[in-house]
Amino acid sequence: MTNFAVHLEAQQHSLQAQVHDTLASGTVHTTGQQHPIKLYLVVWGWLFVLSTCSYLVDYFGLHGHLRWSLILLFMVLKAGLIVAVFMHMAWERLALAYAILLPPVLVLVFVAIMMFESDYTHLLRVIFFAPVT
Repeated sequence: MTNFAVHLEAQQHSLQAQVHDTLASGTVHTTGQQHPIKLYLVVWGWLFVLSTCSYLVDYFGLHGHLRWSLILLFMVLKAGLIVAVFMHMAWERLALAYAILLPPVLVLVFVAIMMFESDYTHLLRVIFFAPVT
């Protein structure tokens, strides 16, 4: 039993030395992380600017592919700012960011592929199922 007590006392002394070294070096981590308020104000400003640009697309009466492209571009930029700053994805590990952001990107890629494929399928149906004259 005395060997166990000596071993336990040595471990306790080693642990105390590690705690003392950590406190002396100043590497104690805090439990939370504070971001400067300026960051949030800048992001809010950019969200306001992007929302204004999105509104101006309708105000100037743009039509067709240009209108929808601009609206979608402003929407994606606003969503990216919100996810990066307000949902704190900019400070997450890269693996977690990929796990959350990669699936929606892949869904958009597959939707684009299906959009191009649907035109081809529609063309084939028009050609082969057209009434015989």
